[in-house]
Amino acid sequence: MPKKRSGGGLTRTQQAAKFLGVSVLAGAVLAGIALPAFGALGLAAKGTVEGFDEIPANLKTPPLSQRTTILDSQGGRIATVYSRDRTVVELKDISPYMQKAIVAIEDSRFYEHGAIDLKGVLRAVNRNAQSGGVAQGASTLTQQYVKNVFVEEAGDDAEKVAQATQQTLGRKIQELKYAIQVEEELGKKKILENYLNITFFGQQAYGIEAAAHRYFSKPAKDLKVQEAAMLAGIVQSPSRYDPVNDEEEATKRRNTVLQRMADVRDISQSEADRAKATPIELKVSRPKNGCITAASGAGFFCDYVREVFLTDPVFGKSREERAKVWNQGGLTIRTTLDPQAQDSAQESIKDHVFQSDPVATAMTVVEPGTGKILAMGQSRPYGFGKNETQINLSVDQKMGGGAGYQPGSTFKPIVAAAALERGIPATQSFPSPYKMTYPTPVQTCDGPWADENVPVENENETEVGPYGMKEATAKSVNTYYVQLISQIGVCPVTDLAGKMGVKRADGKKIQQVPSITLGTQEVSPLTMASAYATFASRGTYCAPIAIAAITGPDKKPMTVPKSKCERAMSETTADTINTLLKGVVEDGTGQEAGLGPNRPSAGKTGTTDFRYAAWFVGYTPNMSGAVWVGDPRHAKKMVDITIGGEYNEKVFGGEVPGPIWKDAMSGALEGKPAPGFNEVSIPDAPKGRDGDPNKPGGDTGQPDGKPGDTAGNANGGTADGGQGPFPGLIGGGTDGGNGNGGNGNGANGGGTDGGQDGGGNFP
Repeated sequence: MPKKRSGGGLTRTQQAAKFLGVSVLAGAVLAGIALPAFGALGLAAKGTVEGFDEIPANLKTPPLSQRTTILDSQGGRIATVYSRDRTVVELKDISPYMQKAIVAIEDSRFYEHGAIDLKGVLRAVNRNAQSGGVAQGASTLTQQYVKNVFVEEAGDDAEKVAQATQQTLGRKIQELKYAIQVEEELGKKKILENYLNITFFGQQAYGIEAAAHRYFSKPAKDLKVQEAAMLAGIVQSPSRYDPVNDEEEATKRRNTVLQRMADVRDISQSEADRAKATPIELKVSRPKNGCITAASGAGFFCDYVREVFLTDPVFGKSREERAKVWNQGGLTIRTTLDPQAQDSAQESIKDHVFQSDPVATAMTVVEPGTGKILAMGQSRPYGFGKNETQINLSVDQKMGGGAGYQPGSTFKPIVAAAALERGIPATQSFPSPYKMTYPTPVQTCDGPWADENVPVENENETEVGPYGMKEATAKSVNTYYVQLISQIGVCPVTDLAGKMGVKRADGKKIQQVPSITLGTQEVSPLTMASAYATFASRGTYCAPIAIAAITGPDKKPMTVPKSKCERAMSETTADTINTLLKGVVEDGTGQEAGLGPNRPSAGKTGTTDFRYAAWFVGYTPNMSGAVWVGDPRHAKKMVDITIGGEYNEKVFGGEVPGPIWKDAMSGALEGKPAPGFNEVSIPDAPKGRDGDPNKPGGDTGQPDGKPGDTAGNANGGTADGGQGPFPGLIGGGTDGGNGNGGNGNGANGGGTDGGQDGGGNFP
């Protein structure tokens, strides 16, 4: 057995062999740096650098993933979101102690050597030769920076991260080559700045600024020597030296750094000793990442902003491209959210519907004429616990919402507007009995609809016509609106609805059936608030927008989507609807939602079959809001139910959603102008002499027995009334005419003075 000698216990022969091996390996490394195609290393063309003049741009200015800050319209913070909690800062904003500490412990000869520390390379080759692998990296700070850039680019892709961190000779040579170029082009100070911004410090903190806030709740420029030493010590092993979970181990590591700083004369020995004697004093700021941390119940609005970013081509050609920009972060997004409106909406929601209630509520407020979303809240908060949800109850399914809810009678004003656009007067009257079947056939975009014996009835048996549009809207008379859509057809209604931004929440097409007049197509509160804003802005529809401005990581403004505003109906039509819906809150089903005589408002209630949903959608000239109350699963009927601590035998749109809307809008509008509407005069529809619908007397017709249309005629209809779209609804003539109203078959046969009590055999 050979005797051990002083050179590590090896014989002279072994020492010589070792020296030769080290020299060969060192030469291979240096050859690999100088020769990209050094074959013995087995490097593929893409596994090394093709030339010293082709340094990737990312190494100069790495695309560091940073936190994105989402602000309300006044600059208040809504939330911070990130895939990496990082805030990039300049070197001048980093404590000199921190700069010295990281250099002392990671690369004390940083300012003396170039990109490669030859002593370090030889030391590493020696250690690796002994181990038979790659046990020591001998990386300079510059090389570590290069590796961190590769890791950063890999993101959360485990396979790419493994490739970026693999301990192979080829990878080491690649890092060395890039490091040489980085040193030449950036210089020491910029490299140090980039390194401190990219490095991981544990506890979800990337970069020194995030680390300083995480552990000490202060900016990096204010770090003391003992704090800087602790953070510098973490870098080697963030889990092992985590001061939150193992203060003792972190203290030992910190003291090692402090002693190293004294050894290289960054601080005096007495300074180091005083700092070592100081216990670690953490002031931890827990990470607040994502929309779940949003203030004022704006978590769902925050999530909606993210969905807008990921779906709008303005931010990238593909969703993958947009997601990359979002995940890289560093954005400052100023939104349209009005803090006053948001606070008021959320407060009203909490007052009227409890989080633990068997049903939920959601409300959205938009600005007429701009489409800006001013508020978005709901009773079930953003989260993963009991009575929490990740579903945004205010928006469409593709934007993070559900399948929507039937809007009930809140859809009727859209039908009325379509009729007015077709020339039907606001005085139009129909018999409107308590019960009836749908008239047939009814024209649709797909041809005639002709299902027979489909029943419809009003809410109360006392609701028996005839009614004109004004009273029928105030009382929300179903049978009136069934007759109205049957007269004009379904296609004009769906066409106008489309112009007003109304679409199904599940993305399907609105069905071509006359029952849409009663709100059978599922929609979202955002859709209804935006649609009613069309009335408030006198006929102009503006697509909803959530983002007002964005500043990118380079502090330069980015292009953001603008609201598209287009005329959907005439000003006269909108003014007429405003007058009709103003009557709803003054004298109709929405009286509990009225804002008082000094704040003109208009709106419409809605309740669906079996009371699975109840609505109030209303507006002033400067705000439009929609409130939905119901079971998101469409399973709970709102009868014999307690909501917000109040018992309800039956839930109506005016009695639960209405007060939510009133309180929310009152607070949102406080201190803001109170403009009025451009109202039009809508006379009460004329009535027959005794109010008997079976007596002669008509509505609006044409002479000579032609089918009823929209224009009245002074001579009235003849005894043999023309065949209209749905025979026998209304007949008669001027002042009773000389024809028998009961036999008149014109859809609107009769003259304008015949009154809404005109006869006709109602099917």
